[in-house]
Order: sequence, then C-alpha cells, then structure tokens
Amino acid sequence: MCGRYTLQQTTQDLLARFGVQLAIFEVKPRYNIAPSQEVAVVRADGQRRLEALKWGLVPFWAKDLKKLKPMINARMETLVEKPTFRAALSRRRCLIPADGFFEWKKESGTKVPLHIRMRDKSLFAFAGLFDQWKSPEGEVLETCAIITVPAGGWITEVHDRMPAILKAEDEEHWLDTNIKEPARILSMLGPYPADQMEAIVVSPAVNSPKKDSPECVQPVA
Repeated sequence: MCGRYTLQQTTQDLLARFGVQLAIFEVKPRYNIAPSQEVAVVRADGQRRLEALKWGLVPFWAKDLKKLKPMINARMETLVEKPTFRAALSRRRCLIPADGFFEWKKESGTKVPLHIRMRDKSLFAFAGLFDQWKSPEGEVLETCAIITVPAGGWITEVHDRMPAILKAEDEEHWLDTNIKEPARILSMLGPYPADQMEAIVVSPAVNSPKKDSPECVQPVA
C-alpha cells in the first residue's frame, strides 16, 4: 500500500516538470503527507491544472458518508471490477506528484521507517484516480486515491506492494481520457524499475502523521 509520501518541491518545480498551464493550488514542501489531507494533483481538461484534492476517494454515487471509509489506495488488479474505481479509471485519472514514499521494514521486532525515492532524487508521478461527490444540499467534495501494484525487485523485501509510479512517457496518456480501453490503461501500470530507486532509513519522527518537517526525511545510521 501507500499510506505516506513526500513532495519536497514548490509550485514552480511542478509547473516545469509536469507542463502545468494553470496552477490554482500553491505547493509548499511537504515531508510526511498523510491520508485525509489535501494533496497536489495534476488534472487535464483542455489544459493541465495543478489543484488540491482530499486524499481518500469517495465515489460519486455514495449515499451516506458516515458509513463510507474513503479509499486511499486502489489495487490495480481490481480497478475494472470494483464500482468504486471503474468509472474513475475510464474518465477521471490524474497525476499525483511526489519525490518519495515511506514504508516500514520489520527488523528485530520493530518497524524501521524507510524513505523510498529515485536515485537521482527527481520528481515523479503516482497514477491517481479522482472523483467528485455532491450532497443533496449542493456541497462538493473532490477526492483522490493512489493506485498500487505488486512490488518488484528489492522492494519486495520491504513490502509486497508499492504505489504505481508512471513512466514519464506514459503521463500524457494517463491523463488522456479519450483512452478508455481497460487493457491499454492497465498496460501503463506496473512496478517501477527498482534499480532506479533507493531506500534510506529515516527518523522515527515520520511515524506520527502529525509530524511534517525535514526531520521526517532525516537519514539515520
């Protein structure tokens, strides 16, 4: 799964990297992004827009939010069959910018936090889905989820799953909702080459979702 990640960049960094034409959300460095928080996403509807959505997908057809648990992750294997994700996979795909994510590796009975990132520390995009829910009173709630895939390479020693990181050449196609064939969409998903990534043991400060400071990504021996 993916339950915590980082985006240590600014709005200008994202504009340049993802070809954003309209920014309606100011991005500031984040070191411990957690579910239920607002997160930066890139959507395309004639032009690429940088916006903020709440992390934890609520499907448009939901009736009672009190009885619904928002989904922070969507498993690649069930995207087509699950009603929560099926429509979004066809019509509501987005990029979720990041520069690393956290996993916890069990060692000697304790969980050690790891910051997994690109070896060159570059920006990348999770494959995301979004949806828009409206209450009978007209309240609008826009939410998103990160797709997960089976882990590959050395990452399997940490966790059996990982977030779906899109190859740069697939990002434009992922945003193109004219592409609706499930097989073609799913072909863009898979474990990112682990040899291009690294894992750094970081401070246990990251264990608390209330912490969001450079200390969370501070390497430790």
